[in-house]
Amino acid sequence: MNLLKKDILFSDVKELKGVGKKLSQYLKKRKIEKIKDILLNLPYSETDRSKLVDLDKLEVGKIQTIKVIVKKLNFPRVRNLPNKIICEDNKGKIEITYFNSREGYLRKLFPINKWVIISGKISFFKNKYQITNPDYVTTIDKEEYVKKIVQKYSLTKGINEKKYRSISDQVIDNLPEIKDWFENQFLKDNNFLNWRENIIALHTTKDSQNNRSKTYRRLVFDEICANFLILSENRKRIKKKKKNKVFESNTSEQILCDLPFNLTKSQEKVLDEINLDLKSSSRMFRIVQGDVGSGKTIVSLLSIANVVESNYQCALMAPTEILAKQHFNLAKNIFKKTNVNVEFLTGKTENKKRKDIISNLESGKINVVVGTHSLFQKKINFKNLGLIIIDEQHKFGVKQRSELAKKGGDNCDVLLMSATPIPRTMIMSLYGDMDISKILEKPNKRKKILTISKPEKKIDELWSFIRKQIKLDNQIFWVCPLIEESSFLDYSSAKKKFDIINKKFPNKVALIHGALDKIERDKILGDFLRKKIHILVSTTVIEVGIDFPNANLIIIENANKFGLAQLHQLRGRVGRGNKQGVCILLFKEGLSKNAIKRIKILKNSDDGFYIAEEDMRLRGFGDIIGFQQSGIKNFRFADPVVHEDLFLLAEKYIKNNKINVNEDKFTFLLKLFDKAEIINQKFD
Repeated sequence: MNLLKKDILFSDVKELKGVGKKLSQYLKKRKIEKIKDILLNLPYSETDRSKLVDLDKLEVGKIQTIKVIVKKLNFPRVRNLPNKIICEDNKGKIEITYFNSREGYLRKLFPINKWVIISGKISFFKNKYQITNPDYVTTIDKEEYVKKIVQKYSLTKGINEKKYRSISDQVIDNLPEIKDWFENQFLKDNNFLNWRENIIALHTTKDSQNNRSKTYRRLVFDEICANFLILSENRKRIKKKKKNKVFESNTSEQILCDLPFNLTKSQEKVLDEINLDLKSSSRMFRIVQGDVGSGKTIVSLLSIANVVESNYQCALMAPTEILAKQHFNLAKNIFKKTNVNVEFLTGKTENKKRKDIISNLESGKINVVVGTHSLFQKKINFKNLGLIIIDEQHKFGVKQRSELAKKGGDNCDVLLMSATPIPRTMIMSLYGDMDISKILEKPNKRKKILTISKPEKKIDELWSFIRKQIKLDNQIFWVCPLIEESSFLDYSSAKKKFDIINKKFPNKVALIHGALDKIERDKILGDFLRKKIHILVSTTVIEVGIDFPNANLIIIENANKFGLAQLHQLRGRVGRGNKQGVCILLFKEGLSKNAIKRIKILKNSDDGFYIAEEDMRLRGFGDIIGFQQSGIKNFRFADPVVHEDLFLLAEKYIKNNKINVNEDKFTFLLKLFDKAEIINQKFD
C-alpha cells in the first residue's frame, strides 16, 4: 500500500494492510471509517516502556519492561493448562504465562539461556511475579522492537491495542508530504508547526493530552477554520443581490406614536440595523438575539411595517401554534390603525378559510401572514414575499439556513429571532454566516424576578404560599427535572409530583410532558393561558417564548441538575405581566461548591448574556442551553472557552485574507473535517 498520495487518506480503512471486513466494522463503531479518521483519533495516554526494571524492583499492576535470561520452558500435556516460561536476572525470577499459544512459536520466541526483552503488566500469583501474555517479547539484538513510548488509544471491544497501533503506525509513518494551506509566515507568527509535523507530534508525544499544547492548538485552529470557511461560503451564497426596499417608515412611525411605551436604545439600534439591511442591495440574513422580555417581537413587527410600505408581503413563523397565535393577536392590535392586512394560517385552519388565505396570498391582498412551519408548504405561494421572520429557531443548521434563504425568492430578506442568549465564541461558531444584532436592554417597566433558593426538606413551607397565590388568582409553574436517558422516568417524576399537588389543590392542576402529542400539549397550554387551571406541572417542555402574563411563580425542582442558562430561560416564563415574578429553586442538601456558585450567580443576575457566559465556563460549551441535544456541538477538538483566542484569530484570518473556499489548498482541510460535502451542495 502506498500512502504517498494524499487522496488515499480519504479512502476506506480497508485499504490498509491488516484491516479486513470484521476489523473495519469494529473501527466503524469508533467512527473510524476513512484512513484520515485514524489521524483524528488522538491518543489519550501513553505507556512508558523505556526503562528496564530489575526483578526485585517490580511493581504489581504496572506495565514494565524487563531484561531476563530464559531458564526453563514448561509445556504441560494436559489441555487448557497454561504454558510457562521461567526467566531470571541477577536479582530474581519471574514466570511468563501463555494461554492457547503453540509450543513451536514459544520455543522460537524464548531461546533457552538467551537474554530477552519482555514488556507487559506485572502480577503476583502464588508468591511469584508473573506476566501473562506479554505485550512485547524480543531478543536483545532487536531491542528497538519494544517501543520506548507506546501511545494508548480509546478503542471499542473487538479491537486489539497492539493491532490498532500497527495500523496507526502504518498511517503515521507513511504520511504524505502535503503543502500547508496556511502561509509559512502565518505559521511562524502563531507558533504553529506545519500540518504533517503537527499530526506526527500529536501521535508520538504527550501533546494530545494537553488541549493547550501548541500542536493541539494547531489542530483546533484547523478545525475552527474549516467550520468558518463553510459559514463564510454560506454567507456569500445567501447574501446575493436583490432589489432594495424603498420606504419612508411612515407606517412604523405611526405605530410607534400609538405605543404606550418608548423603545429602548437597544431596540432602536437593532431596528436601524434591520432597516439598513432592508434598504441595501444585498439580501438580509440576520439573527436578533435578545434576552427573555427584551422586546424582540415589537422590533420585528416594526420591520414588517416598513416592508409592507415597500409593497412586499411578510411571513412570520413560530414553532408552535400557541406562540404563533400570540404573535398574530399582537400584530392585529399593532396594525389595527393601518391598512396592513394580517391573517393567521396553521395546519388546523379550516379548509374554506385556508383556501381563501392561500388565494389572497397569491393575489397580494394579504400583506402579512402569521403561522407555523406550514406557511412554507409547496402549495402556498406569495405574490411578492419580501421578508421571512422565524421566531425561536436557534437550532437551524447551515444546510437548513441555506434552504430557508431560497424560500422567498431573490428579493426576500430573512430575519431570525432567538431568546437564547449565546456567548460570543458560540455565536461565531453557530451563526458566522449571519449578521447578528443584540437587544441588550430590557424595558424599564419590567420588574426583576425575585429568585429564592430553598432546600427540598422545607418544601412544605411552599403550600401556604401557593394557596395564597391561587386566592390572588395568580398562576404557577412547577418544573420537574429532565432525565435525558429515559422519557419514561421523566414522565414518572412529573406524574408523581402532579399526584401530590393535585391532592392538595384538586381540579386546579394540569400535567404536561414530552410524552404527550402536540395537540394535547397545545390544549393544556391553551387552558393554562385562559386561566382554566392554576398550576401547571411540567418537565422542561414549557414552550420558550410563549407569554403567560398571569403566571408569576415558578418552582424548579432539583435546580442543581439544570444548567445556568436553562434555569434562566425557565425563570423567564414568569413575571411577564404587571405583578412581581418569583422563582423558587429547590435543591437537595450537600450541594457541590460548583452548584452553590451557579445558584449564587443566578440569584444575583438577570442578565442572560452574562449568565450564558458563566454557564459555558462552568459546564463547557457542549452542554450549554441544551445545545448538545440539539446537535449544535459540532466541534471535536475546539472548545470556545479554552480556545477563545483561536476563534477570534480564525475569524480575523478568513475576513482579512478574503478566503475563497474553492481554492485547491483548502480542499484537503475541508475534507479532513467532513465539510467538503456542504460546500458541494447546490444552491439555486
